[in-house]
Amino acid sequence: MTGRPEEATGTAPVPRRPHPVLRRAGIVLAHVVGMAAAALAAVWLAVRLTPLQSVSVAGQTVRVGAAPLGLSLSGPGELDLFGQPIPTKVHFDGPIRPRLQLTHIATDSQVDHLLRSGDHSQLALHLKGRLASGWLSYGLWETAVAVGLVLLLLAAWTGLRRMPWRRTVRMLAAGVAVVCALNAVGFYLLASSTPDALRKVRSLADLVGRSPVTAVPRAEGPVLGDVRAVVLGDSTAAGTGNRPLPDPDALDTACKRSADAYARVLAENNRWKVLNLACSGATVRDGLLGVQILGDRVAPPQLAEAQRATDASLVIVSVGANDVGWADLVRLCAASPSCDDNASDAFFQRRISRFTLDYETLLSRLSDLPQHPKVLVNEYYDPFGEDLGCLKDEGLTEEKAKVLRSRLAALNSVLREGAESTGATAVRPLFTGHGLCTKQPFVQGTTDRAPLHPTEAQVAPLRGLPHGTARARTERRSFSHGDPSEGP
Repeated sequence: MTGRPEEATGTAPVPRRPHPVLRRAGIVLAHVVGMAAAALAAVWLAVRLTPLQSVSVAGQTVRVGAAPLGLSLSGPGELDLFGQPIPTKVHFDGPIRPRLQLTHIATDSQVDHLLRSGDHSQLALHLKGRLASGWLSYGLWETAVAVGLVLLLLAAWTGLRRMPWRRTVRMLAAGVAVVCALNAVGFYLLASSTPDALRKVRSLADLVGRSPVTAVPRAEGPVLGDVRAVVLGDSTAAGTGNRPLPDPDALDTACKRSADAYARVLAENNRWKVLNLACSGATVRDGLLGVQILGDRVAPPQLAEAQRATDASLVIVSVGANDVGWADLVRLCAASPSCDDNASDAFFQRRISRFTLDYETLLSRLSDLPQHPKVLVNEYYDPFGEDLGCLKDEGLTEEKAKVLRSRLAALNSVLREGAESTGATAVRPLFTGHGLCTKQPFVQGTTDRAPLHPTEAQVAPLRGLPHGTARARTERRSFSHGDPSEGP
C-alpha cells in the first residue's frame, strides 16, 4: 500500500518538539525582551514622576529636570516659564534633555549689590555650577525612581508566573542592571555634554534667546508727585468705545481713552490722582516698554511715563491680547469652519511664547521701580458667556468658543503665574451673567465702536460708592477688565 503512514493508519501526525537548546534560547529571548520592555517603561515613567530638583541663585529659583522623552538623539530642551513651555535655543545631545522651570523671581540685597557693582562674574559662576549640579542630582533621583518602578513591574510579573525565589531574585537583579545601563547610556553617555552646556548658561536669554527689548528711556517732563496710582495697558484699560474724555489732549484721542475707563472711577471714588497711560493697540514691546506709533503721533513708552509718578503706590497692568494677536484669532475663528486647525494653533503658540518672554521683562522692570509699588495684573474675561445665540450670524458656535476659551485660559495662566512669581497680584474680573448675548452685557456688540470691549455698564456699579470702597475692591478683586478681542 502506498501513501503517507498517517493515511494508512488514520492517525494524526505526532508534532515534533523543538530542540531543547532552541527552546531554552526562545525562553531566554522572551525574558530579555520582557525585561527590556519593563526597563524602558520604567525609565519613561520615571522621567515623568521624578520631582524636579530646585536650585537658587541670583534671585532666581530654578527647578531642573528632564523634558518628555523623544525619539531624536539631539534637540532643544524645555524652559517652563510662567507655565508656558518654550523650546530652548541651546540644543542638547541624547534623548533625555533638560527641562528648566522658573518658579520664583526676586532680587535679594546681596544680589542687588552685585548687580549694581557690576561684579556679575560671581553670579555667573554660581549659576553655571548649580544648574549642572541640579541636572546631575536629577539624574540620580530619576535612576532611583526607575529602579523602584522596574522592581515593581518585574515583581508583579514573576509573581504571576510563580517563579522560584532564586529565579525571581536573578530576574530582579537583571532588571535593575538593565535600568541602570539604560540611564547610564541616556544620562551619562549620550547626554554627556549636557552638564557642560548648562555651565554655559548665564541668563534667560542664553537659554531661549530673545529679540532685543531696548532699555526704557527716561521720560521727559516734571515729576508727578501727586499721582497715587498708574494704569498701564491696552484699549480695555483705556476704555475704548465708550464716552470720550471731557477735555482730551491729542494723545488721549489717539489712544482712544474714555471717560468710562476704570482709572477714572478709581480716582473719583478714592479722591486720588490716577495717571491713565493705557493706549489702544499697546503691546509690551510697542506701548509699555517701547514707543507706540499712532498714525501721525508717537506715544512715549508707558513705563517711562510711569517713572515720573515717583510716589505712586499702585500700578495696574492690562496687557497681552494684542501681543498674542487675539483679534486676528477671533476673526479667523469666526470665518473658518473650525478654530483648532494646525495653522492657527501654531500662530498662537509662537505669539504666546514670545509674549511670555516679553512679559518677564516687563515684570522685571516693574519690580525695579524705586518706590516699589503694589502691582496688579489683570487677566482677561470671557466675552461670550453661556448664550451664543446672538453670535450665530457671525459664525461663532459653542465649539469655536470652546477653542477660543482654551487659548484665553493659556494667556491667563501666563499672566497669573508670572505675577505670582514676582510678588505681584493677578486679578480677574467676573462677567458672569453679563456676556455679549445677555440683557445687560458688559461687552460691546459686534456692530459697536469697539466690538467685544467692556462697556460703561461694567464700571457703573462702582460709581457713587463710599470713599475708599473702590480702592478696597481693587486690592481684593480688580475691576479692571481684560480684552479678548482687542485689535490695533
